Amino acid sequence: MEVEATNIPGVLLLKPRYFHDGRGYFVETYNAKWACAAGLNAEFVQDNQALSRKRGTVRALHFQVPPKAQAKLVHVLKGGIYDVAVDLRAGSPAYGKWTAATLTAQGGEQLFVPRGFAHGYCTLEDDTEVAYKVDDYYAPECEQSLAWNDPVLAIGWPVSPADATLSDKDRKLQRFADFKSPFRYDAPR
Repeated sequence: MEVEATNIPGVLLLKPRYFHDGRGYFVETYNAKWACAAGLNAEFVQDNQALSRKRGTVRALHFQVPPKAQAKLVHVLKGGIYDVAVDLRAGSPAYGKWTAATLTAQGGEQLFVPRGFAHGYCTLEDDTEVAYKVDDYYAPECEQSLAWNDPVLAIGWPVSPADATLSDKDRKLQRFADFKSPFRYDAPR
């Protein structure tokens, strides 16, 4: 597994190794030993999967607040996405900044999004399937979201607001300027 740091410490891009032969390929998508060595400090408890029918579908900037915050390990099973993580940790040098990576089924890339980040993505192809692991269970009472097209965040999405496909819920989300972060940044020692 090749691990690359992104422009925000803690968010990691992982590139697994594929073994090809006449039948197809084999790839190890997760191993607790290499995850720990790479700095993925998460014990995953739930796997989720989502299908988006249309290219340009945006799944907004979702997260769970403490005590049920979640880290995520995201990869694509079919198609491709523009995957985004936004730092919500008060006191972080990267607070309010975002990082993004293109993840594809063909390339097998994965993005590790630690606790204290909002996460969202935009599909790059029709019928895109995304899977991700989380390190705490879904807790609707702790669920929050930020507007995907927030002007303060100024995320460089690969789709215009007019062409984006959104859920009704994702059309009415809070602005970053109104968000009071319950997350705190712990500087490395």
